[in-house]
Amino acid sequence: MITPRLDITGHALANASRARMLCAMMDGRAWTNKELAADAGVTPQTASAHLHHLEEAGLITQRRSGRCLYHRIAGPDVAAMLEHVARLTPLDHLIRAQRARAAGLAPLRRCYNHLAGAIAVALCDALIMKGALQRVDEGLIAQRSPLWARLGVVVPEGASPRPSLARPCLDWSERRDHIGGALGQAILEHALAEDWIQPAGSRRGLRLTAHGRNTLTTVIGCDPDGLSHA
Repeated sequence: MITPRLDITGHALANASRARMLCAMMDGRAWTNKELAADAGVTPQTASAHLHHLEEAGLITQRRSGRCLYHRIAGPDVAAMLEHVARLTPLDHLIRAQRARAAGLAPLRRCYNHLAGAIAVALCDALIMKGALQRVDEGLIAQRSPLWARLGVVVPEGASPRPSLARPCLDWSERRDHIGGALGQAILEHALAEDWIQPAGSRRGLRLTAHGRNTLTTVIGCDPDGLSHA
């Protein structure tokens, strides 16, 4: 029997500076050593050691372009794992600053390559209620529905009946699912292109525009103003 080396992953995560770097890279972009060092509040030399550790653990990948070495999350599976771990982290009086920062990301943010936060959860619930998505066991399947055309979202080829293309991702702030996978990525890219959402505050933070709010309300029947933050 092969035992998973959870200790390697756990050791890579068991450092505040490395954790901050991973959180920064959860915006889906590639970052330089200097950028990650500044974000984590460490020297570039220390950042290099941490990034080497994260790469050896399989959590990030590196790519050189010109004179710069770029670092990014290794893929959607790693991003999903980090998002799930984030919801299990303790929120007590010792980390009030982190809790305040998390609260700022709760309404709407990027979860690697798809939308997360209370608004994303409400969107997922509304699409299920309208029949555009269907829960099957622990997965989601995109259904043939005129709602996708009304939204202008192109459902990835073969999204039904392949649940992996509309993967549920458990939201750390809401403790309910938002939409991950290829369909989640398609929704995020379309929302940005159509100016439903715009970057805000934190590098992962997003804000819903008036156009986006109107689309969610009139097309899907999703009420962003009526969201509760559990």
